[in-house]
Amino acid sequence: MAVLVALAAALVGPASPAQAAVPASPAVTYTNPIAEKRADPHIFKHTDGYYYFTATVPEYDRIVLRRATTIQGLSTAQEVTIWTKHTSGVMGAHIWAPEIHFIDGKWYVYFAAGATNDVWAIRMYVLEGTGANPLTATWTEKGQIRTQWESFSLDATTFVVNGVRYLAWAQRDPSVNNNTDIYLAKMANPWTITGTPVMLSRPTYSWETVGYKVNEGPAVIQHGGKVFMSYSASATDSNYCLGLLSASASADLLNAANWTKSPTPVFTSNASTGQYGPGHNSFTVSEDGKSDILVYHDRNYKDISGDPLNDPNRRTRVQKLYWKADGTPDFGIPVADGVTPQRFSSYNFADRFVRHWEYRARIEANVSPLADSQFRVVTGLAGSGTVSLESANFPGYYLRHENFEVWLEKNDGTAQFASDASFHRRAGLADSAGVSYESYNYPGRYIRHYNYLLQVQAPSTATDRADATFYAQ
Repeated sequence: MAVLVALAAALVGPASPAQAAVPASPAVTYTNPIAEKRADPHIFKHTDGYYYFTATVPEYDRIVLRRATTIQGLSTAQEVTIWTKHTSGVMGAHIWAPEIHFIDGKWYVYFAAGATNDVWAIRMYVLEGTGANPLTATWTEKGQIRTQWESFSLDATTFVVNGVRYLAWAQRDPSVNNNTDIYLAKMANPWTITGTPVMLSRPTYSWETVGYKVNEGPAVIQHGGKVFMSYSASATDSNYCLGLLSASASADLLNAANWTKSPTPVFTSNASTGQYGPGHNSFTVSEDGKSDILVYHDRNYKDISGDPLNDPNRRTRVQKLYWKADGTPDFGIPVADGVTPQRFSSYNFADRFVRHWEYRARIEANVSPLADSQFRVVTGLAGSGTVSLESANFPGYYLRHENFEVWLEKNDGTAQFASDASFHRRAGLADSAGVSYESYNYPGRYIRHYNYLLQVQAPSTATDRADATFYAQ
């Protein structure tokens, strides 16, 4: 019987092009930056349908909150100061890196602060808010989070794995000649750790020790039975970058041996896109709940005059976080300012994405680097309701057809290039949930793959139409 089924499938196959499932994580786009002069951003999506956003302000003197029903809406949302530094004593200076969480029916803000008599006596503190809306809640100080030492400590974040709540943070070990390591402990309540903290990561790689020996700003995301903890490394200038720790969600997270550390950074400055010092991130989810979103700060210039801490121009940015076939996160590159890019998977080869390879456009699986398969859908160079597909990692380079082959080429400013690089966005020829791109100057011809290479051809068969249909991711 199995042989007959297989034979029937083989006979039917050529007449019925394979169809990929509509992606579980369709494309989402945002326009960066989300907020100027806001560093160490934290965006929390609550069950009330609002995103809550807090970040470090350049004056280091207060904690601010804003909310909106969309991530983009945070850009223009009213900002409210919910707490101001003390005029003397502890919590009187360097108010840094607030995070907002909702735990057991109350709001909590974790932040770091120095003292008026010693601005570098940075410690971790907690505010508790009562009320449905944290912008109008009543806030009380729950005091300092006490750890194993009374030393420089900051960047507290909290998360739950298998019903257990943890706190991760950065702290200086007084016996070691470096700045900060990453620590983890269980929590007795939202402002108290319990048990002996474990050190998960110490800055030892060259990319973690530029300017300062720093591991800080932990942020946690869970996916596919694994726990991933990103963290920031090196000085807060253009050398700032993200590292990554990972562990099985079923492992003992308080055993450092169960964590694996990436030997290379996962997110770094990118001169092509004009983004420098990306770091101190958090994670949130898209409005439809189907995409993971990376939230971080960076600057749009490399060189800083004086101490980076005195430079106010770190901006809050967001972009989609992708997942590799092996279940690990792919951060890609900090994308250019403006609209964020998308990826396009083949309708009939679900694991293959449009990418450029030596400037030739093709479809391929397991694309590395990720940015080779990311394109910004921008206003068409030819206008007239068209779009153009701009490379994420080669800004100013566009997909264009030449002798009906699709290549990635730099815009030379000519009318011919503009026409060749412009397309009409159509509903997918094989599935209206997908997208097809019709040539602007050769109506009836569409971008399609043939032998995995992109061409511009006139589709006439079901297979042709399938080859010319893509899903935005």
